[in-house]
Formats: sequence, C-alpha cells, structure tokens
Amino acid sequence: MLALRQASAFRVLLLTAFLPPLQWAQDPAMVHYIYQRFRILEQGLQKCTQATREYIQDFQEFSKNISVMLGRCQTYTSEYKSAVDNLALRVERAQREIDYLEYLREADACVESEDKMLAEKLVQEAEEEKRIRTLLNASCDNMLMGIKSLKIVKKTMDIDGSWMKDAVSDSSKVYFLIGSRNNTVWEFANIRAFMEDSTKPGPRKLLLTHSWQGTGQVVYKGFLFFHSQGTRNEIIKYNLQKRTVEDRMLLSGGAGRALVYQHSPSTFIDLAVDEHGLWAIHSGPGIQSHLVLTKIEPDTLGMEHSWDTPCRSQDAEAAFLLCGVLYVVYSSGGHGPHRIACVYDTLGTVSEENLPNLFFPRRLRSHSMIHYNPRDKQLYAWNDGNQIIYKLQTKRKEPLE
Repeated sequence: MLALRQASAFRVLLLTAFLPPLQWAQDPAMVHYIYQRFRILEQGLQKCTQATREYIQDFQEFSKNISVMLGRCQTYTSEYKSAVDNLALRVERAQREIDYLEYLREADACVESEDKMLAEKLVQEAEEEKRIRTLLNASCDNMLMGIKSLKIVKKTMDIDGSWMKDAVSDSSKVYFLIGSRNNTVWEFANIRAFMEDSTKPGPRKLLLTHSWQGTGQVVYKGFLFFHSQGTRNEIIKYNLQKRTVEDRMLLSGGAGRALVYQHSPSTFIDLAVDEHGLWAIHSGPGIQSHLVLTKIEPDTLGMEHSWDTPCRSQDAEAAFLLCGVLYVVYSSGGHGPHRIACVYDTLGTVSEENLPNLFFPRRLRSHSMIHYNPRDKQLYAWNDGNQIIYKLQTKRKEPLE
C-alpha cells in the first residue's frame, strides 16, 4: 500500500510537470499524445508495482525458509552440544577411572617395594647382627660388678700421661708415656723395675718417629697404637721392636672433631683393648655429642663396625671396655666422686639396670686415663700424677635370649 501511494504521488507530480500551458490545452493532438504517454507510464508503474510485490513475496518466503532453517540449526546445535557435553563427561569419568586404576597399580607396586625393602632390611639386620656376634665370639661373658681395691704403683710429677702392659702377649714389660704430647716411650722390664728406679737394668728409651696426642695409647701384640699429633683422626701402628711405623689409618664418623671426654682436655681419640680386640672411643659430630665406639681390625687397621652409644662426653673423664661392654666414668667438675654412669653393651646383654652403683675410690682429680688389660683383668689408671691399678669384681653376663 505504501508503494501504491508513493506511485500515485509520483504520477501527480509528473502530470503537473508535463502539463502544457493553458493556451496549449485546446490542441487535440497534443492532448492525445499526452494521454498516450500517461498510459505508457501507468503501465510501467503497474509492472513495477507487480514486480515489487513479487519480490516482497519472494523475500518473505525466503525469510520464512531462513527462519525455519535457523530454528533447525539451533535444534541441531543444542543436540550436538548436549552430545559433546555427554561425551566430555564420559571422557572425564574414564580418565578418573584410569587414574584410579593407575594409583592402585602404583600403590600395589609401592607396597610390594616397601615390603621387599623391609624384608631386605630385616635380612641385612639379621646378617649384621650375626656378623657382629661372630666378630665378638670370644669366650668372654663377664660383666663388671665393682671396684675392689686400689694400688698406687708409682707417683710422678706429671698430671697427664699413660702407662700399660701389652694387652695380649706374655711379656711383663711396662710402657710409660709421660704427658699428652710427646714422642718418648720408656720401656721397663717388669712392674718391679717400674716401681723402683734403682732396679737394674734401667728402662729403655724409645724415640718415636711421630709424636702422640692425648692419653689414649695402647700396646697390643707388640705394637703401640696412638693418635698422631697434629692430625684430626690419624691412628698410627708403631712396631716397638723394629722402631718403625707399621701402618696407619683414618678414623671416620666424626672422630677427632671434639674432645672424647670433657674432663680430659687433650684426648680426642681414646684407644682401648679388651677380650674382643682393639677399639677406638671417640665423639660423634657436634658439640657435647654422644660417644661412638668403633671396632678396629689390628692387623689391617680396617674398621669392622661402629656403634653410636647413648653415653655423652659431657662430664666424662675416661672410659674402658670389658668383654665388649663400654663403661664410661663421670665426675662433677673433674673432681670426685668418680662413678660409672653409662654402660653400653655391643651385644645388648648388659644394661645399667643390671649393674650396682659403680664408684671409684675418691681421688682429688679426674683420671687422665683408665685402660683395661684383659690378660691380668685389671684397670691401669693415671690420676694426679699417680699410676694406679684397680682390681675388679666381675660376674657372668645373663645369657642371650
């Protein structure tokens, strides 16, 4: 309708534009010509209007078809989206199930691995315990029960030093080492010659090629074992007969980093001998740490095994071993009473609960050294310049379960 109105208005304007002046309106030919032109124009307008209507109808039909197709596309899109979402949920669910199955497989593998490692560890511990029992299989089943008596063998002016006999040989020689840093060893023929300076022959003077440090020396099978001065953890095996260095080793496990005993200010490594052989007592890493006990193979100077003991170096002054049991002597401020306040058995058969109170006879100062001699079952000690022998009271250990 809008198009028809516009066409009518257009005809009016066109007619107005083509109307001739009034004086020409009486000419019949001109009027007929104009009439014919109007008819041609009107027919053209009718054809244009008809074409426009057809175009409008076609466009409406096309728009309707497009709307239907868009609706179908929206439906298909919604269906596809729903299908994709469902597929994504299924994939996610499947992934979770795969992850869970993988977790179960890994968990089973970890459990099997842990069980295997635990079984291997138990086997290793059993083998190590068996090896230790084989290592300490000497026929020694004694445990300390008391200090029976004290005998002052000799008195010197030296506060620090050590003296001893060979722990295993039948030799009656006595070895005398003065001070905490020296390279001179005095060898006496026997205990009587050591007690009486006038006894002939006099002592033999041995000048070592290396100086010792501390008071932790021992004589074992004709060899002097000592901590080499100027080194942190070197142990020297010295042949007393040939006067030569036979071998040397480096102790591990923090040996030599700190004093082994708080009240023995020069000893960083304390060597000891008992029925099971040669040992080293030293502190572990850290300040005021627990003592570490290391078994040494005397022929090759190899470390056979180490034990971290509960015994502390704080307030300790000396220690010794008897039948594989470590006894640590403590005192308050380096003065008496001197008592054994910590016991550690490498085989686990002796504990402090099984022992009575173990006190040493009262002395004014702390001990410079206390070493056990398994051959004569006595303690050799140095206290305030006095060379002392302690006789011991022992009893048999409780049998192992």
